[in-house]
Amino acid sequence: MGCCLSQDTFPVSQVHLHKGTRQGGLNLGDEIPDFTANSTEGIINFHEWLGGSWAILFSHPADFTPVCTTELGRVMQLHEDFRKRGVKVIALSCNSIADHNTWTQDILAYINATGDLPYPILEDTDRKLATRLGMVDPVEHDQLGMPMTCRAVFIIGPDKRLRLSILYPATTGRNFK
Repeated sequence: MGCCLSQDTFPVSQVHLHKGTRQGGLNLGDEIPDFTANSTEGIINFHEWLGGSWAILFSHPADFTPVCTTELGRVMQLHEDFRKRGVKVIALSCNSIADHNTWTQDILAYINATGDLPYPILEDTDRKLATRLGMVDPVEHDQLGMPMTCRAVFIIGPDKRLRLSILYPATTGRNFK
């Protein structure tokens, strides 16, 4: 039950929700909808990427912000601990892949690391995915008047169901220590 995404058919900056998904947020125990999106690691079909693993999906209001930069750096430092526990990590931000790739260099410089981030960052420039997952702050808007993605952390079980959800405004930071 899904659709196929071809770079020839659809612009890769768009997120394509699969058949059977509904609009709105998610409740604990809901299955995370399957979607196909562009990421820093190429096109990702979420359910296929997740496989039978646990996952942490976390969202950011924008690339290059101090809180987001320090957080993604810290997650990179903790990535081996997540991997040892069979937990995959994926981030979502409302900027383009080009911005994500440039931002990655800032993240690496902040933590004095080299190489690549060991997890993908999803592109969601039109906020379609963030809206679908209920990760949009209804109060905060960017300079273009688009709703900002709130800071969200989703823990997703191997059954692809939402096991934990933490949502708070873009104006509030968080700490991964």
